Amino acid sequence: MISSKLQEISLALATGSAVPYLGPSVLSLDAATCYVPATPEELVKLLTSKVSVPHKIRNNLTAAAQFIENFKHRKSVVSLMSDAYTPSVEPNALHGYIAEISKKPLLIVDTWYDDAMSKALTGHANWGQIQGLSQSEHFGHWVNYFDDHGNETQASEADAWSVVLYKPLGSIAPAKNFIISDSDFVEVLTEIDIQTPIPPRVQELRTGANFLFLGCRFNNQLARTYARQIMKRSSDIHWAVIEGPLTRMEKKFIAEQNITQIDMPLDEFVKWLKSGKITQALAA
Repeated sequence: MISSKLQEISLALATGSAVPYLGPSVLSLDAATCYVPATPEELVKLLTSKVSVPHKIRNNLTAAAQFIENFKHRKSVVSLMSDAYTPSVEPNALHGYIAEISKKPLLIVDTWYDDAMSKALTGHANWGQIQGLSQSEHFGHWVNYFDDHGNETQASEADAWSVVLYKPLGSIAPAKNFIISDSDFVEVLTEIDIQTPIPPRVQELRTGANFLFLGCRFNNQLARTYARQIMKRSSDIHWAVIEGPLTRMEKKFIAEQNITQIDMPLDEFVKWLKSGKITQALAA
């Protein structure tokens, strides 16, 4: 079964119908050289090592960030996040592969705060990034647009980009925007059912697409909600590379969303990608 699904993925990537949807665990592919928090657990541990928070929320990333925002100011949250993600993260094999096989137009969704995917795209012509914004800092504005030189630009420019990197939770670069606290997520989730926070260009490119989830888990409500809403009005065939057993809620979610689990380690999947199967599909 895995073999046939891998061939489906190969064809979707080759024809440009697949949308890579990257989670934080993508950074685990180069763990030895990754100097930024690569999981929510690592990130909350770092934040709470800098600022004391109540014991009961020390392992809850969004609640810990909210506590810091309430008692130390929003600027403290931004400063801590900037310190956490300023260390350089070089693109790994997966980032590089996605950048190189890009069919046009291509949508890439990256749901973590690092800038490795944007670095992988550096040097490619005609791409841009759309960054999610915190309402506490940009009230009434849900996203900002940046061209391939990192300059802020207008939404209309995104219509001409051949590659769109969508960072729904924000990113360290080119501007330090972070959706991280409880209040950040409440603002987004209040509107996301009617798709207001999701930019029109993303809605256009996802239509009829197949989503390929890499480095993602769906074991919390926020991850499931974002994936569900970003996938809306796409195709009915999707895949998630997740090794090992799923939680009960993950099983329910992937069944609801017609996502097929590819039960294999992410590094093995990347080796398969680089083995030439996509090239063969392109030539077929």
